[in-house]
Amino acid sequence: MAVRATVNRFPMDQDAQESSGIPWGLTVTPFATRDEDGKPPAYGSNGHLLPRCENCYAYFNTYCELEQWAWSCALCGTLNGLHTEAIARYSLPESCPEMMSSFVDLELPVEGAEDEMTQARPVYVAAVDLSSSEEFLELTKSALEAALEALPSGSLFGLATFSHKIGLYDVQGPIPIVKNVFVPPDAEGTLPVELDDVMPLLQFLAPVDTFKDRITAALDTLRPTTSWERTSGAGQGIDGVLMGGRGFGVAMEALFKYLGSEYGNTFALARVFAFISGPPDYGAGQLDTRRYGEQYASKGEDADRALLPEQTPFYKELAAVAVQSGVCVDLFAITNEYTDLASLKFLSIESGGSLFLYASTDDSTLPQDMYRMLSRPYAFGCVLRLRTSSEFKIGHSYGHFFPDPQYENVQHIICCDSYATYAYDFDFTSAVGFSRYASEQPVVQIAFQYTVVVPSEELASSGVGSTSRGKHFLKRRIRIRTLQFGAARNVNELYDSVDPEAVLSVLVHKVILESLDQGVREGRMLLHDWLVILTAQYNDAYKIVQYKNGSAVSAPVDVVFSQCPQLQPIPRLVFALLRNPLLLFHEEGVHPDYRIYLQCLFSALEASSLHRAVYPVLSSYSTPDKQAYPRHSLSRAALIASSSPIFFLDAFTTLIVFYSSTADPSLPFPPPQDCLLRSTINKLKQERSITPKLIFIRGGQEDASAFENYLIEEQDVDGSGFTSVMGFLSFLEDVTQSVLEYMK
Repeated sequence: MAVRATVNRFPMDQDAQESSGIPWGLTVTPFATRDEDGKPPAYGSNGHLLPRCENCYAYFNTYCELEQWAWSCALCGTLNGLHTEAIARYSLPESCPEMMSSFVDLELPVEGAEDEMTQARPVYVAAVDLSSSEEFLELTKSALEAALEALPSGSLFGLATFSHKIGLYDVQGPIPIVKNVFVPPDAEGTLPVELDDVMPLLQFLAPVDTFKDRITAALDTLRPTTSWERTSGAGQGIDGVLMGGRGFGVAMEALFKYLGSEYGNTFALARVFAFISGPPDYGAGQLDTRRYGEQYASKGEDADRALLPEQTPFYKELAAVAVQSGVCVDLFAITNEYTDLASLKFLSIESGGSLFLYASTDDSTLPQDMYRMLSRPYAFGCVLRLRTSSEFKIGHSYGHFFPDPQYENVQHIICCDSYATYAYDFDFTSAVGFSRYASEQPVVQIAFQYTVVVPSEELASSGVGSTSRGKHFLKRRIRIRTLQFGAARNVNELYDSVDPEAVLSVLVHKVILESLDQGVREGRMLLHDWLVILTAQYNDAYKIVQYKNGSAVSAPVDVVFSQCPQLQPIPRLVFALLRNPLLLFHEEGVHPDYRIYLQCLFSALEASSLHRAVYPVLSSYSTPDKQAYPRHSLSRAALIASSSPIFFLDAFTTLIVFYSSTADPSLPFPPPQDCLLRSTINKLKQERSITPKLIFIRGGQEDASAFENYLIEEQDVDGSGFTSVMGFLSFLEDVTQSVLEYMK
């Protein structure tokens, strides 16, 4: 569980928080195996015996004061009695994880299970769009073949298709058999027959270990629906226009109900991989894609505002059905046509799944992403709860979860991997804040309860459970992290404790919410105004700019935070975020689906990955085996000043190796496999949550625009379309003028 606070010393009170201009909060990556410093938790059992505070329900931890018969809660100060078992337990502190570490991971008994474990089988279902092309299906087949290699032993797999009909594959016989049920064309229609009646679920779900070859054979039979099939099956639309026949909404709803019938019996979590090649345009859940294009061009409506919210509550309501059925949805959109991901995204983000967008089948990383996603461990049925000491509270929580309908500040996460990150910001509960003289310091406690599927072989090796092959068991655990923070005595201390990457994370969440609510223009204004206020507060705190009779009487505005190294990256991060497609205007050529994809990606990334996605890391090499400089600014001037022949740019989703036009022709191109640069690239690719594209460019001989487009500091941030030699500098001048206006 990695935790990063925007400030490592909290503001003393509300006035200090407001006058600093820094967002106060933190990011949490709950299923990360180690903390932010690389330290693992202390492992143990009997998590259900861990004492809890009678007042605030916080868990006992190393910051609590322990007496012979009682303990004082570190969060609220309540004195709690100890049970006899706990007194005996804490008489041998070295045997108790919670006495040894403030970061613990404890096993819990699984309720109502024999031997405290429930037998379970991992279930995976592929739902493939047949209203598509041969190229789409070839790519999908490759991805599913990669998935079959990554699935754990004992998994069950089902193959379904959708178009104007839903197809269920039975792969357990000598040849694959598909049974179809037609989708009603009207938007209110439901299936004439339940999928259970078409094919029993356990006939549909085949053990991968036994039937992998037959599943692969079934994949080879997938063909796009022909125009003739669509004409007869989907029928003609209004004025004789042929309907596409992509009944995605009905197919998803039927699959969730189908799987839900065995939730808790056959499986504790099912994952549905939904492959879609265009917008749902048939049956319930069909989307009107005319809202993109001529509709807003002709009416002059604000496309940046209109294309961000969902056009129908259908998929948000369907996500709730998925959650109730124990189903996590990973959505793979492989298309360059408008698909309205603003409506579809809820299926993945609310069920704990991922949303992937690939504009082309040619250079798609879908098979690699599929394998990578299934190879890493994940937890499910998760409950995340953050508690604070009594002087402050949670203001907002951000991330891909659904809030508990009954308990405040409790989040449910259906599926969570080691990269998934969530954010919180804080408010004071009163004007008093943290006492300047109190011995108690601000405390945050994060509790993460989760389930993992463990193969029986793993249990057998630890001397527990059955040794029957292919069987899986559930293990319920609770991971608890308690952190104590100092309180900054003044604004200088506060600024010196800033973590700019954590600040960026919280800012991105706020800006995305503002964009969804008020439009991209308002999101940009929020970000720009925040930087202006921060700069003004900093200049005031350091007494750099002071006013007398309405005019500045001291030094020029310090817009680069020269006296505070921790704040110095922030202007560049804000500038880069304003240049990012996330916040570019519709007329600048940003596809609305790509913007939604970026919102979903950025709002789940941990802080250092988000930094790379917003402001890429550019390093230089004198040879493929020798790094010259670890970090340059993203400008042509930096390249010229460097005089290095090789540059490596890490933009999170893209990795680019660029050889300058003046590079010695004897330098090997591309870099050889056994060099330092290649090993750096391979390490980055292994650590990444998605597969980055790797591009090699030889300057002067090949088109270098893919690399040069990332050199944003010489581009105009206003989005007028004309590049300016003074991009970042003119942005700083604009901020300076705004600060002077603000401070008058």
